[in-house]
Parts: sequence; C-alpha cells; structure tokens
Amino acid sequence: MKKLFAVLLVFAFAASLFAGFGPMRTTALAEEEEEEENYETGDASLDDPRNADGIGESELLVVSFGTSFNDSRRLTVGAIEAALEAAFPAWSVRRGFTSQIIIDHVFSRDGEVIDNVTQALDRAVDNGVKTLVVQPTHLMNGFEYTDLVDELATYADAFEAIAVGEPLLTTDEDFAVVADAIVEATAAYDDGETAICFMGHGTEADSNGVYAKMQTVLTDKGCANYFVGTVEATPSVEDVLALVQAGNYKKVVLRPLMIVAGDHANNDMAGDDEDSWKSIFEAAGFDVTCVVEGLGQLEAVQNLFVQHAQAAVDSLS
Repeated sequence: MKKLFAVLLVFAFAASLFAGFGPMRTTALAEEEEEEENYETGDASLDDPRNADGIGESELLVVSFGTSFNDSRRLTVGAIEAALEAAFPAWSVRRGFTSQIIIDHVFSRDGEVIDNVTQALDRAVDNGVKTLVVQPTHLMNGFEYTDLVDELATYADAFEAIAVGEPLLTTDEDFAVVADAIVEATAAYDDGETAICFMGHGTEADSNGVYAKMQTVLTDKGCANYFVGTVEATPSVEDVLALVQAGNYKKVVLRPLMIVAGDHANNDMAGDDEDSWKSIFEAAGFDVTCVVEGLGQLEAVQNLFVQHAQAAVDSLS
C-alpha cells in the first residue's frame, strides 16, 4: 500500500509544481469580514456539510477551498459532491474545506459545521474507513493541491489504500471540455456586439498560465468574442478592457472562471466599488451584465470531476 501511495504522490506532486493559491488567512480576518458583511448569501440549512459518521469502509472525500456564500456553496461544491455520490453509490461522499477562515466564518454566522481537511481525515480514521479516494475541486494543480498531497502523506499508514484525483484543468482534454461548457453556458450572449469576459483568480506562480491557455483554447475554437482575465495576476482587468475596447463591442458579460461564485465573483467582479470589473467596464462606456455563477454549477464540469475521481478509483485496482 505504501508503495502504491508513494507512486500516486509522486505523480500528484509533479503535477502540483504549477502553483496556485497562497496561504490561508487568519481567523481574526474572518471576524473582521463578518463585521463588514451586509449582504444575504442564502439559507445555510439547505446545504449538506457531509460530515456524518458511521459511513462504511470506502470514502470519497471531496476537498474544496470553500466559500461562505451559502447558495453558491450548495449549487457548486454541493452539486459536485452530489454528482460524485450518484456516480459512486458504493462510496460515502464526505466534505473537507482547506480554508479555515471560511469554515470559521460559516460556523460563527450560520452555525454550520464544516470539517477542515485534518478533521475530515481524522473522522475517516475514526469511522474505520479502509479505502480513501480524495477528489479536489481546485481549478489547477497549485499550492492548495500540494498542501493536500503533503497532508495525505502523513496518513499513509491510517488506510489500506489512498488515491488522489486530479484538479479540474489538468489535461488538454480537460481544457477542451471546460471551454465547450463555458461557451455553451454563454451562447445566448454571443451576438457579435457583446464581449464575454471570464474572471479567474490568478496567481504569481507558474500555474497562472492556465488562464492564457484557456484563452488560446477559446480563440482556436473560433470564439473571438471571449476573453479571460484574472483578479490578482495577468491578464489583468486592464488587459482585458484594452482587448474589448479594440473591438466593436457595445455590451460586456462578466462571469467567474472559478468553481464557486463567492467573494471574488460577488465583489471584485460584480460589486459596485469603483475598482470592480463591473464598474471599470461601465466607466468605459459598456452596458454590463454580470452572471454570478460558478463553474461548479455546470453539469459538464461536475461530470469532469466524476471522471477524475473514477481515474483515481481505477488506480487502486
């Protein structure tokens, strides 16, 4: 078993050299954000935290960064978990979030208990799980994925077998599937005078190249009215705006290129502050429509995570 897990970790670590998101913020910041929050994110009671005990010997742990936006959490992360549960009826699907700040915020605001990864793994051990498959919902093979693989390594002796699935955008085929999905989801807006712009998170690390690659995939598909940018890296909103201004567009549609539609989508993209994407494009004279829906709401994306989890399950055979 150790040999199998070592092989899986080597593969996963090699993929994770493309870095993604940075360290988690502190609980103090979570408290500060809670004081500033003055908007409704939905009914937390409709969400299933998937932290029940007595689950049997086979577990599929779905690891996400997380979001405190209740509706988006249910419609994205929750929908992915539900798709995995339908695809693997013999497995108990459970949830783990990597962001402690989100876990603390949801608990203090709504009373909902969500396990962090360590708690989820300890719960699996306490429940007598023998075979564990972990499927991350991360967009890319980045810091979050590396941290997950490293933590799983410390549990190598706790289970008879462990396997780790790949993040969303790993292979060329993954990019093609996601490109098709986002084009289909926004096809009604593609009228020749509307620029359809996707906002990703962005990172200073090499994995930021996934956004340029997605732009290339879209362009090669003939989707000339589609543009990809990021909040925290390049292409920046200024880069995307310049490309849109170079065309003959009158309108702009903004949509997140993120699994969930959380703080970035609601505030950095669709917010009313002068530095939001919405405000920047409006100030440039465009009629702006914001579609605040995460990638996790798309059935094709959910199915892609199912495929990645299936590959991880198959690796145990």
